[in-house]
Amino acid sequence: MRTWLGDQVRKRLSTFSPIVPSIAQCAVGSALAWIVAVHLLGHAHPLFAPISVMICVGVGHGRRLRRVVELVVGVCLGVGIGDLLGSWIGSGPWQMALVIALAMTVAGLLSSGELFVSQVGSSAVLVAMLVPGEDVGGLDRMADALTGGIVGIVAVALLPASPLAIAGRHLSGVLDALSTVLEQAAEAIEKNDMDMAAEALECGRRTQEAVEEFEAALENSKEIIMISPLRRHHRAQLTRYETAAMPVDLALRNARVLARRTLAALGETSPPPVVLADSLREVSEAALLLQLELGAGREPTLARQALLAVAERERPTNLGFSANVTLAQLRSIAVDLLEATGMDHDEASAALRPLDEPSDENTGGLDEPSDESTGGRRR
Repeated sequence: MRTWLGDQVRKRLSTFSPIVPSIAQCAVGSALAWIVAVHLLGHAHPLFAPISVMICVGVGHGRRLRRVVELVVGVCLGVGIGDLLGSWIGSGPWQMALVIALAMTVAGLLSSGELFVSQVGSSAVLVAMLVPGEDVGGLDRMADALTGGIVGIVAVALLPASPLAIAGRHLSGVLDALSTVLEQAAEAIEKNDMDMAAEALECGRRTQEAVEEFEAALENSKEIIMISPLRRHHRAQLTRYETAAMPVDLALRNARVLARRTLAALGETSPPPVVLADSLREVSEAALLLQLELGAGREPTLARQALLAVAERERPTNLGFSANVTLAQLRSIAVDLLEATGMDHDEASAALRPLDEPSDENTGGLDEPSDESTGGRRR
């Protein structure tokens, strides 16, 4: 019981620690925005100032500059509609419903952004229902929203999270997922276990969320570097993560196809040989090497060497149809990961030992992943 509880505590702490900088930014920024609005602008109850800081900073999200613009415009529109309708129809449940419907309808016609639409609706409610009768004009509330947005950006600039830590943590999740799929597929081949191959396929199907989270984290990291002068020196290191983003996504797509073909191969009369499992495992280990080297801020030379060793190896012989496709997908993954280390596509493809009879299913030979594996995307 103690072991389980300790594991849960450590897991929660590891999940919580990355958002500590954002919490600090929200707390300090909200207090500063309130002080500025009260003492410099002379607003007695600047409700929108701290709210704007929290929306602007968020917890681990990017596109803060866009959120500031959406926030201020949304508040202006919501305040205007709320003030106008409030002066005509008063306050109450049906008035609130009418204010929300009209404000969000107008916002939805102007923009499809979720923040913009919700901000317009919430601003209209606050003006029309929660703070009626106060001697506060719409322009004052707009000024409060703008103050909070500016203070939020300043808080991000002066109390920045580490962009490399954010991008590195999420890339580690992607490469861990890739390594896990390959490792499970290798073990399925070794044990001739279709259930384990099915598990590898299911694991591969759950990886797209990790890719999307990494892409969002990368945008967040780039914005932090743009906003904060304290993190500008990380720009060159972040470029390595940007280089790896697309190839790693393609590698995961190829891994899903590989897992599916591995499952099919285990049901054929000529199951994949154990030597293929060895190659799968070597690429899996290379993905983890790539994770470690990028996380340490080093040029991923060891990962590149490991991948080149796999790419140059002779192909196994006497493979069945699905096993041939599995091998082709593995070689495409090797190309993807070589590109993630910084090699260009032609150089990475040229490193592969040519196949005498490439599978028709792997469209474009081994230099290009199939449409099935990339969702129609080409390099």
